[in-house]
Amino acid sequence: MMTAVTFKQFIEKNPKCLESLPKALQGLWYDKKGEWDTAHEIVQEDANDADSAWVHAYLHRKEGDLINARYWYRRSGQSESKVELDQEWEQIASSLLSKVNQAWMQMN
Repeated sequence: MMTAVTFKQFIEKNPKCLESLPKALQGLWYDKKGEWDTAHEIVQEDANDADSAWVHAYLHRKEGDLINARYWYRRSGQSESKVELDQEWEQIASSLLSKVNQAWMQMN
């Protein structure tokens, strides 16, 4: 099972994002790599997905565009975050990885 901590370590050790990851996790991957534009492009393409909308909100909050961030928080069904950005990244990653881990366990 992957946690936010192990996901971060995986990102640090691997230069290339796994295309098999859900788009929202790909967005977090590229954000952690310092590639905000790529992260934004990925989640924007998947705009109807609540998880991608959540990452989209986080990215706009990080950018300082709070009006746009609030729009995406509403689209995602999540409350607007007030915690530090690193903490929000971990919260989102933990939630998304929990879904992936749960789906993987059901398949096996």
